[in-house]
Amino acid sequence: MASPADLPGRDPRLRRPRIATLVALLGTLLTALMMPGIGLAREPDPLWIALGAVGIGAAAVAQIVAVYVLLTPWLGGTARQLALAGYAATAVVSVPLVGPVAGADWPTWAWLGASVVGTAPLLLGRRTAALAVLAAVGVAVVVARSTGGSVRDHLLITGGIGLSVAAVGWVQVWFWDLLVQAQRGRAAQARLAATEERLRFARDVHDLLGHHLSVIALKAELAARLAPVDPQRAGREADEVRRLAVSALAEVREAVHGYRAVDLREQLAATAEVLRSSGVRCTVDQPAGGDVPAEVAARLVPVLREASTNLLRHSRAGWCTIEVARQGDGFRLVVANDGAGPAAPDRHSSGLRGLADRLADAGGTLRTAYRDGVFTVEAVVPASAESGAAESRIPTARTEGGDDGRGG
Repeated sequence: MASPADLPGRDPRLRRPRIATLVALLGTLLTALMMPGIGLAREPDPLWIALGAVGIGAAAVAQIVAVYVLLTPWLGGTARQLALAGYAATAVVSVPLVGPVAGADWPTWAWLGASVVGTAPLLLGRRTAALAVLAAVGVAVVVARSTGGSVRDHLLITGGIGLSVAAVGWVQVWFWDLLVQAQRGRAAQARLAATEERLRFARDVHDLLGHHLSVIALKAELAARLAPVDPQRAGREADEVRRLAVSALAEVREAVHGYRAVDLREQLAATAEVLRSSGVRCTVDQPAGGDVPAEVAARLVPVLREASTNLLRHSRAGWCTIEVARQGDGFRLVVANDGAGPAAPDRHSSGLRGLADRLADAGGTLRTAYRDGVFTVEAVVPASAESGAAESRIPTARTEGGDDGRGG
């Protein structure tokens, strides 16, 4: 079963399968527990009727609680231990309370034993479950002999019908486990996507700074050696160090602020593929004719990445729509999904708030809305941002890479 720490059962998409599994399991068990009630109807002694009803009722409640805990991954280990302890205690207590009910007229405890056999493989480990099944069958034989009932009937009911109930329940729990494992895999994939994006950005920054800093260190060392013997050349080397530092700073700013050339169509396709592989139905609508200007795309891509990363890491969306369209003299990006609203950015990210400030510097806007269960991120960038951004850039050597879209 899934680890309680993973909390997969809280996903709304698993709510209905979990309820269906619970209903099916409890329905099977309660049907088996109804059969001992026939023994109560055939018992002439009111005392044994009362004692038998207590034993059957306690066993029913304990099994219902144990099955509920089995299919509730977010409950802690203490709840599971208490449920199993109650299950074992009621099974033991039911023998003296239910065993004599109806005597040889009806195998009352044999039916109760069948429900014990049916739930033991679901709740216990293999060895413990095997011992519980053998113990239940042995008790059924002892009860049959002590009450004058048919040993064959008791064995058939407790062993045969009990194992049939266990087989049906095992299939249902197996399907539930598959759903839980699939959800855990989706969550792990979302975490991996966010981690890979951070690693990619870290590599880009390392590539940008590594070369520049190495050259700066060599130039600074050379300037220090030349200062006593050739001050003019030392000055030129120091000026070169300053130029390299300015160049490195400009390239880092380009990487962080998303000024580098990006392919918006490629980013849209990659984002849609990641979302679909994570179980989110994704549709993309982009301009049919002509590409988005490079500098406008460079401002929209960080918003796209931040919105998709938040969707994967913080929401439980089932669908997502991404739309890029012209709006007046600019372009508009809209990312909508049916997941939860925006989460607070973590310590590695300035989030959508930082992106909103950057778009505002270029004359653009970024809005978020959460209405009727749909969270929407809308970014508008004017086409004039292309020229404005180009004028603000410092000509430097370019390196391959991209930005992480999460702010700096």
